[in-house]
Amino acid sequence: MKYRFLIFISSLTLFSGCAIFVDEYQVNQRKVIAYLLSDFPLPDKSEIIKDPTVVLGTGNAISGRIVLKSSYSPAENLIFWGNSTPETGWELISSKVAEEIALVYSKEGRFATINITPTTGVGQFFSGDYGSDISISVVHPNAIAEQLPYSGLNYDNLPDLP
Repeated sequence: MKYRFLIFISSLTLFSGCAIFVDEYQVNQRKVIAYLLSDFPLPDKSEIIKDPTVVLGTGNAISGRIVLKSSYSPAENLIFWGNSTPETGWELISSKVAEEIALVYSKEGRFATINITPTTGVGQFFSGDYGSDISISVVHPNAIAEQLPYSGLNYDNLPDLP
């Protein structure tokens, strides 16, 4: 009986701790993205996917990728960005709207590409409601300083492999 109680308390502590970390990551990551990319709108009801998301730089010199999972359909996300981006100064310069949606925005020399695809799965099949997988890539024009960094490299003079 004593061991069951200890196992129960240990399990409860472990699983409740995991939930706290997941929520804390979302809150902190949204703060970082809001600070670094304050002029680009993100849907409120979306979850940031940790591993493929990377944002580099500060101020207007931001480059990176933000990957989101949204409970809104691709059409609802298309409407969200269509209404939100002009308010923040981003201009739509290209779009492709089909099952998969691609939007390209520009502001002050920066470019943002948004790819929206429908989320499919067993839950969506039964409910008939589709969410979205969203990938946002932001590029600053000075993100790559030299286009051909190895143009002067002498390939005949490279060291041998260990």
